[in-house]
Amino acid sequence: QVRLVESGGGLVRAGGSLRLSCAASGAIFRLDAMDWYRQAPGKQRELVATVTNGGSTNYADSVKGRFTISRDNGKNTVYLQMNSLKPEDTAVYYCHSTLSNYWGQGTQVTVSS
Repeated sequence: QVRLVESGGGLVRAGGSLRLSCAASGAIFRLDAMDWYRQAPGKQRELVATVTNGGSTNYADSVKGRFTISRDNGKNTVYLQMNSLKPEDTAVYYCHSTLSNYWGQGTQVTVSS
């Protein structure tokens, strides 16, 4: 059983920054790629960023150059550094394990204009 717990969400003004964290329990973390997804009200959940177990990363076009995903295998934690935030980044952000398909409970990010 894998448990994913997100933290770090909140309210920030446009142009500001937040760092999300996702703490994972279970040995699967080090073997699996990890994703951040987000879901805005009335919209489908979308993939924001992925980091493989080797550290390779991919990003949605909408966040390239502003967001950075990283992982610390020693701490079983994946991070999402979000800079230059825009109101359209407002959403619930979810941590997800790519292959084992576990989800966190989500953390709200609200960006005010």
